Amino acid sequence: MNAKLKAISGELLEEDVELSLGELCQVCRLSQDEVLELVEFGIAEPRGRQQASWRFRGVTIRRIHRARSMQSDLGVNMAGAALALELLEELERLRIRLARLQPAGGKGQE
Repeated sequence: MNAKLKAISGELLEEDVELSLGELCQVCRLSQDEVLELVEFGIAEPRGRQQASWRFRGVTIRRIHRARSMQSDLGVNMAGAALALELLEELERLRIRLARLQPAGGKGQE
């Protein structure tokens, strides 16, 4: 494994890290066909029009790991995993937004 892939295989990834299709396959230990299926369901969202020039954000690795965990641990199919990821991410965004709206040092007015 080259140095770049070793550096990006950790749990925390910068938002600006981008991976090629081949790098994503290698890091996630998936075949190209498996990644294409993830793209089809919206779990992995490439940037670029042509498959040869696709780039994936670093957060895609986390999304793939979460989807695969849902599949193996909970028996969720690919469409269900995609929907669950979308809902979990929306919940996370709403929690962040709510935290910004709450006054410092409290949970809101009682």
